[in-house]
Amino acid sequence: MATANHHNQSDYDTFETPVLDAEAHALLQSISEEGGYAYVSMSSRAASDGDVRAAEAAREMAWEQLHSGPWHSVLPVWRDAYSMACLHVAKFHYANGEFGEAIRVLDMGLIMGGMVLRKDLDSAVEKATERANAMLRVSEESVVNGCANAILLTDQNEINLMEVTQILPKRSLSCKLVGKRSALSLEGFMRDYFLPGSPVLLSDSMTHWPARTKWNDLNYLRKVAGYRTVPVEVGKNYLCTDWKQEMLTFSEFLERIQSKSSTIQELRNDIVIPDYCFAGGTEMKSVNAWFGPAGTVTPLHHDPHHNILAQVVGKKYVRLYPSSLSEELYPHSESMLKNSSQVDLDNMDANEFPKIQDLEFLDCILEEGEMLYIPPKWWHYVRSLTTSLSVSFWWSAAPGSPTS
Repeated sequence: MATANHHNQSDYDTFETPVLDAEAHALLQSISEEGGYAYVSMSSRAASDGDVRAAEAAREMAWEQLHSGPWHSVLPVWRDAYSMACLHVAKFHYANGEFGEAIRVLDMGLIMGGMVLRKDLDSAVEKATERANAMLRVSEESVVNGCANAILLTDQNEINLMEVTQILPKRSLSCKLVGKRSALSLEGFMRDYFLPGSPVLLSDSMTHWPARTKWNDLNYLRKVAGYRTVPVEVGKNYLCTDWKQEMLTFSEFLERIQSKSSTIQELRNDIVIPDYCFAGGTEMKSVNAWFGPAGTVTPLHHDPHHNILAQVVGKKYVRLYPSSLSEELYPHSESMLKNSSQVDLDNMDANEFPKIQDLEFLDCILEEGEMLYIPPKWWHYVRSLTTSLSVSFWWSAAPGSPTS
């Protein structure tokens, strides 16, 4: 276990926590009012006496509260308590030069914690990452796994359509393909697709993204984001009983991809929000990066927002059904899964789900460098045909917009 001492703190300095400094008293008061007296005692000792064991104990108490019942029933103050404890623990790791471990703890605070201390967590991750990279001194030409030219995707520019159709759901690429437009203007996008609510493939709109070249370089991905902890989906998909999430560093995740899916801020700088996302008086909801090996499947579902899926590296197959066919797609009855279909397109049971058998749909192969606009409530199924890195942009139209 890390131990704090003033010599190390002076050697490495520490990261500042202005929000925590300002909000600590009020937060501890709120935690006390919820019966968290032991947490308050440990957290106070960690802050005032530099007691790393007290900091670890406080983090464990908050962690237990986060797992005391369904996530929606967890009191928000305990999420902030977890963030606070993560900041205390990370400070000790940072002071001892354990920057990778500090980043791991801070990332858990970002993933599981509340919003009050998010600014402190983000700035601390940035500072710890700078320290970690300075120690590692990874050059752009460094050797990765014995390979001097560590390209994520090689020899995958072409795919065999005959082979692809064998692994895709029945009738794939046999109906109507999604229309493709090159360098479409924002006005044309709004008139022809956004307002009517129609999908479209958009090409020649990502050539200026640094991600188009950088994200195919394993050295770059490891250097920029390798220390960061991300939630990784394990199992066929979220509807299966064996599905779970694991917390891995991004470097560990990249190793898994080679041996055969949250946005990391360092990679966020390599992408640009498409102009199309400003249609309708935009309110951006989320920007997420999706990384996964060939064969990764997102089952048939729909989302409430406008969505542009941008393919940065690799290729994906996408199938789309309009919202008017929702009844024929057999949505789950449980409230949490109402936006997901009971139908497994990869193993369709004609007897159990007869209505879907002859439904018309749109589909396409989303090529590297292309974007796909998916209107709200359109059902979609996605399968990675190669190792795939993509970004989804979700936004909603402003109140009063024709599509809001």
